[in-house]
Amino acid sequence: MNTTVQELKEPVPTPAANTKMRSVNIVVPVTTRLPAKIWLAVPLVTAIAFVIHLWAAKNQPAVETNSYSVFLEIVFGISLLIAGVQLFCPPVRRWMQHMCPIMAAAILLLSLWEAITSGLRWLPMPYFPGPPGVLQSLITDRARLFDSTWHSLFLLLSGYALGVAVALVTGVCIGWFAPARYWGMPLLKVVGPIPATAWVPLAMVVSPSAMFSAVGLIALAVWFPVTMLTASGISNTKASYLDVARTLGASPAYLIFRVAIPAAMPNIFIGLFMGLGASFLTLVVAETVGVNSGLGWYVSWAQGWAEYGKVYAALVIMAAFFSTIMTVLFKVRDRVLVWQKGVIKW
Repeated sequence: MNTTVQELKEPVPTPAANTKMRSVNIVVPVTTRLPAKIWLAVPLVTAIAFVIHLWAAKNQPAVETNSYSVFLEIVFGISLLIAGVQLFCPPVRRWMQHMCPIMAAAILLLSLWEAITSGLRWLPMPYFPGPPGVLQSLITDRARLFDSTWHSLFLLLSGYALGVAVALVTGVCIGWFAPARYWGMPLLKVVGPIPATAWVPLAMVVSPSAMFSAVGLIALAVWFPVTMLTASGISNTKASYLDVARTLGASPAYLIFRVAIPAAMPNIFIGLFMGLGASFLTLVVAETVGVNSGLGWYVSWAQGWAEYGKVYAALVIMAAFFSTIMTVLFKVRDRVLVWQKGVIKW
């Protein structure tokens, strides 16, 4: 009798259950190697670039030809090395699958640039040098470029930090306190839309040195967007958050620093990104007036001597320099706004 009861209690498998169990046990095959068209893209395109370089070398100085040849050989060797490593390292394999098409397109673009400028001479010299000329300028003038990059970094960080500090204070005050909003919003509406570069003549007269005037101009460029977005985020804090905090006995300082500011962080980071972009523009313009070092000064100096290879070299440094700073700010944003990580990728 007991055996019969136990048998009745056992679940009877149904066709739907069997189907479900079979679907769970399906094994998806995992790709263990990249297709040849992906991992061979960079070496193949580099070989094509080397052939184009040899064809265009007759119109280039020997020093530029040798430097660029070594550069292409290094790229070719590294691409083959990484292609071998990806067989044993899944992270490298995923990175190659994402980056190989972009890198191959970049090298192909360099080849097209060299063919048009150095090979076919379709663009007038010295305004449009080829990639070998730009690379040689990076090598020969690396000391001055490093010094200019260091001064630009110091100037940018000083102005940006000052602008953000002042903007956060004014933004919180305007967004939270009604009297500050009454007097502060007209100032924002009048002064804010004026480009910071328009204040260059006045800054040179008022400031005791070119360095202080450049820092002040960068801070002014950062101040407006950060203040505007911070005030907007503070004033739009949900009333339910504030009501719950007040019910639990929160003080005014607690409401500002532990409720309103955290709720406004998405808006604040948007202002930080906008201010960073404005600071890049202001930095380059400010360095062309009165400052004796920096990437903006270097571009103006090289253009005055008609050394456009150095101009393009400085532009390459600017691209890497500004992109790195923007990447760092995105990393900070992802750490602070964890719930929004990956919404906007850089």
